[in-house]
Parts: sequence; C-alpha cells; structure tokens
Amino acid sequence: MTRSARSKSVAPKSLLPLDLQGFLDSAGVSRRIVRFRRGSIVFTQGAQANSVFYIQQGGVRLSVLSRRGREAIVAMLAPGDFFGEGCLAGQSLRMATATALVPTTVLKIHKREMMRTLHEQSALSDRFIAHMLTRNIRIEEDLIDQLFNSSEKRLARTLLLLAQYGQAGDSGHVLPAISQETLAEMIGTTRSRVNLFMNKFRKLGFVRYNGTLTINSSLLSIVLHD
Repeated sequence: MTRSARSKSVAPKSLLPLDLQGFLDSAGVSRRIVRFRRGSIVFTQGAQANSVFYIQQGGVRLSVLSRRGREAIVAMLAPGDFFGEGCLAGQSLRMATATALVPTTVLKIHKREMMRTLHEQSALSDRFIAHMLTRNIRIEEDLIDQLFNSSEKRLARTLLLLAQYGQAGDSGHVLPAISQETLAEMIGTTRSRVNLFMNKFRKLGFVRYNGTLTINSSLLSIVLHD
C-alpha cells in the first residue's frame, strides 16, 4: 500500500441506521435503557463484563489505564455503535473504561440475552457482524494513521471520524464537546500543537466555532494532501 493510498482512507463505509429498540421489541429481548450525564462512567476497566451496550444518543469514550497510571484513549463511539461486546467472546473483565462524552442514552443487553438473540435473529446477527468488521477496519486504519501520518493529518482524520463524515451528506457536522487535551491524547501530540492546527483549520474555513465546533467536509483536503 502506498502512502497516498493510506492517506485517503478516512473511515469505513457507514452502516445503515438501525432501530435496534424496535427490533428488540419485536424479538422479545430483555434490555434496559440507561441514561448517563456528560462525564459519567458507563463501566470501569477491570469491572465484571456481563453486558453489551448500544448507543442510541450521545457519545462514549473508551480509555485504558496502564499500571504506571498513563491513560490512552482507544476509541470514540457515536450513535449506532455497540461496545462492551468483548464479553461475548469470553472476556470476564472490562479491558477499558467507558465514559459518556455528552448526555448519552444506551441500550444495555445482558450477555445471555445478546448471545441468544444473535443465534435466533439473523437480521441482528448480520448487523452485529458488520459492526465488528467495520470496527476492525477502523482499528487497522488508526494504526496506519499513527505510524505514517503527521500529527496535523491525524488530527484532521480524527475530527472527521468524530463528526461521522460521510454518514449524512457533505454538509458540516457538529462535534460533541471535546477538549484539545483529549484530542492531543488521541493523536499522540501536545495540546499546543492541536491548538496551532485548530487555528489553522479555522482560518482556512475547515472548522467553525460558534459555541460548538462544526466540522466541514472540506477538512478532507488535509487528509488527502501528501
């Protein structure tokens, strides 16, 4: 794969929206709707893993804490994403901490119910497999991005992913509240560098500040530029 080809990969093709709650209603699946305030912990690293979650509204950050106390952000999730699915593969303890980025609503499905439903309901099983494949592609692209691209390009790609680029046309997308410190941790650079690039993006019209942060699809030009 050439460097040019690597740079042009921004995000896997988005999955079609799923009315999971309606589907679970029709399938008679037991689950709970849980709401979290911004900054609330959904589950912590090392906690018992016995449920799968599906984001209806809001956003969730997955982070890992090393034994030396260093935190790394491993994923930023949006509506339509599953998380906590490791329990289905025998994971007994959570490998990461899940935190609500904004006021967030999730469906919580117990491991036994989820496994039963995946066996019995082919539509949900197909959707879940597609989700897992998409997640694997994203992880691979994140690794390539970290190894080969500049911090400016990594920031641009991260903003596009957080804004769910390609999922709802080419108009601007409002980003969930996220600090420059968090962005710096995600792309492996300093806050001052993130601030420098964000100011550059704003002057070029790629992002807009007006109480919230809006990401324009024109930011893709940074990712595609060699």
